[in-house]
Amino acid sequence: MFNYHLKDGRLVTIRPANRTDALAMVIYLQQIPCESDYLTFGPGEVWVNEADEIAVISSAQSENCLMLVAIIDGCLVGNLHFRGGTRIRTRHTGEFGISVLKKYWGLGIGKTMLDYLLIWAKKSGIIKKINLRVRSDNLAAIHLYQKIGFINEGLIIHEYFINGQYYDALLMGITID
Repeated sequence: MFNYHLKDGRLVTIRPANRTDALAMVIYLQQIPCESDYLTFGPGEVWVNEADEIAVISSAQSENCLMLVAIIDGCLVGNLHFRGGTRIRTRHTGEFGISVLKKYWGLGIGKTMLDYLLIWAKKSGIIKKINLRVRSDNLAAIHLYQKIGFINEGLIIHEYFINGQYYDALLMGITID
């Protein structure tokens, strides 16, 4: 668990998700796609209830998976979900998704969750490579990933179709020593 003072002085707690976060995650997953077009899902595309989310949280509690929540004043304001490979040949690598409520953008929550992920990966003794996909026009996110050490590894053309327009995905990765 990380406790971190944000740029505005408030305290955020970054910790692994648990079953008691399920209802807050359901609400969060309904709100977050209404605030950003940079996600892989849009408003109304996530159909989970509390029981479904408990199952997702439980599945993230394995040796090569991690689900984090960011909490401010008792409210869930951010999430990171890393999934490692399920087979012996791929269990050392995985991909994550990350989001933060728009009201909290630019305060360091995303970076703090990424720092937690990297420390966890190093301690795991299993994870040797972390991958991500980011919309190629999401310059703020790309800058953050590069600042942390992720490198560009490729481009997928027309990966996303949002509001009648295609967007490319930049593939990025970081090796864990």
